[in-house]
Amino acid sequence: MTTGNLQGKVAIVTGAGRGLGRAMAQALAEAGAAVTVAARTRSELDRFVDEVKASGGSALACPTDITDESAVEQMVTATVETFGRVDILVNNSGIVATSALVDQPAAEWDRVIATNLRGTFLATRAVGRHLIAQGSGKVVNIASNFALQGIARHAAYSASKGAIIAFTRSMAVEWAPHGIQVNAIAPGYFATALNADVHGNPDMLARVVRAIPARRMGDPDELKPWLLLLAGPASDFMTGEVVVIDGGQSIR
Repeated sequence: MTTGNLQGKVAIVTGAGRGLGRAMAQALAEAGAAVTVAARTRSELDRFVDEVKASGGSALACPTDITDESAVEQMVTATVETFGRVDILVNNSGIVATSALVDQPAAEWDRVIATNLRGTFLATRAVGRHLIAQGSGKVVNIASNFALQGIARHAAYSASKGAIIAFTRSMAVEWAPHGIQVNAIAPGYFATALNADVHGNPDMLARVVRAIPARRMGDPDELKPWLLLLAGPASDFMTGEVVVIDGGQSIR
């Protein structure tokens, strides 16, 4: 069964302006899906839409604060009004804060949890109403290998991503009777803007790479086939799973 044909499907990707989100939105568009891309910065989204349309595809830019309930509802409404339906949700929006816990401001903790966890909840709830009504759909939550191992100075980020794994499993059970599959991808270190402080610093990069058995960071394109698997019909009997893609870091 092919994992690469999503003709006629409609997807929403949050945090799609750059990095892994953009790569995954690109993969969905290349597979034939119409794609709504959401993030805070309109210029990045508009560039993506222009590229997709130039290639003959369909895309919609929805600047969205993923922590804002009304904005998230508007994002989903705009998608359905534009494309007539929604079939796939990729919850990718996320931020990182690096702080020793005893020094971490509560506002910083709240900001990480709101973006990474509340945003995933809001988007999943809004899209889920449509998926349940049509009796089918795919939700792919982007967790992290930080949820699977102890990482100092990343308590808020790790906690939020661990919660996303628990959320994924809960929703997989709740929505399975409706023909909806909910799975997660837990990436490790990838060469994206989120990790610019790592791959832009030779000493820091060397330390990170030493902790990865594959001895390198991932390329965003390496996530594409896994996303297409979870977004397509090949995963119709797969739900509540977490696919770890981290070069072996979480099992070393």
